[in-house]
Amino acid sequence: MSRRASPTLIGAFVLGAVILAVVTVLLVAGGQVFQERPRHVIYFEGAAQGLQIGAPVLFLGVKVGTVKQIQLGLDERNDRFTVLVTVEVEPNVARSRAGKAIDLGKRVTLKCLVERGLRAQLRIQSLLTGQLYVDLDFHPDKPAVFVAIDPDVSEIPSIPTPVQEFTARIENVPWDRFIAQVSAIGDALDKLLADPATSEIPRRLETALTHLDLLVSKLDAETQPTMAALRDDLTELQATLLVAQAALNRLGAAADQVNMLASPEAPVAAGLTRAAEELSNAARTVGAVAGEESPSVVHLNAALQEMTKAARSLRVLAETLEQRPESLLQGKKAMEERP
Repeated sequence: MSRRASPTLIGAFVLGAVILAVVTVLLVAGGQVFQERPRHVIYFEGAAQGLQIGAPVLFLGVKVGTVKQIQLGLDERNDRFTVLVTVEVEPNVARSRAGKAIDLGKRVTLKCLVERGLRAQLRIQSLLTGQLYVDLDFHPDKPAVFVAIDPDVSEIPSIPTPVQEFTARIENVPWDRFIAQVSAIGDALDKLLADPATSEIPRRLETALTHLDLLVSKLDAETQPTMAALRDDLTELQATLLVAQAALNRLGAAADQVNMLASPEAPVAAGLTRAAEELSNAARTVGAVAGEESPSVVHLNAALQEMTKAARSLRVLAETLEQRPESLLQGKKAMEERP
């Protein structure tokens, strides 16, 4: 008969295997099994169908945590229900440029990131299964809306998904007025198409195009002579410009010669200077001769006085002869004796 296995030996073997497994887990986990990881809450608006416990939390595409709890939350201020999601962030998943570990689980660090625009958003993880994950990214243009009232709760603000934003915009469109406007436009189009004048539009358009073709042909025929004349005028203008340019060149050369003649060292300028000096001397001589005290002026004045007396005597003689013509025959004595 075979011997029965000892229950004590089997129990000791199983206990040793369990202890070995626990030690292995502790060694692999690096002491993080019993470490308390920080948690944050996120309030999402709308349905969160597809989000499950254990879904990843990604920050700029890197996994930094997992979803630990999904509940319904009541926003008492706005009197509406939201989806309350609790996430657990792994410590020391980020490092600075100096290699220092950054704990995203600390409230101070999280608060700084939120002030810089950190927001949470639900995104599709798989199109086949429709599973969602929590995406953390910076959206500084989106306002931070907090729902939690308890100041001890660490909250990450959320923003709606692009689908939710598009749905909200569609819901805000006044569809009744839009449909009424479309109906009015349709009625106006029916009336316009039913109008007989509308059916004449193609024919009139064809006629207008025909006239336009004729006008273009006529303008083309009349423009060719004008263009030829314009080319001839341009040729003549070019020749005139060449002649004008040559004249300007000659004028520049003449100006250079005039400048040479007008220079102080030129013979012409020296001759003009001497002529000006001689003319000045002559003017001084004339001034000396024409002075009031000069002998010439004195003799000229005496001669003028004698000429004045002679003119006066001639005037008296003429008057006497006019009154007494016979005195010319009788002589001066008869004239004196006659009373």
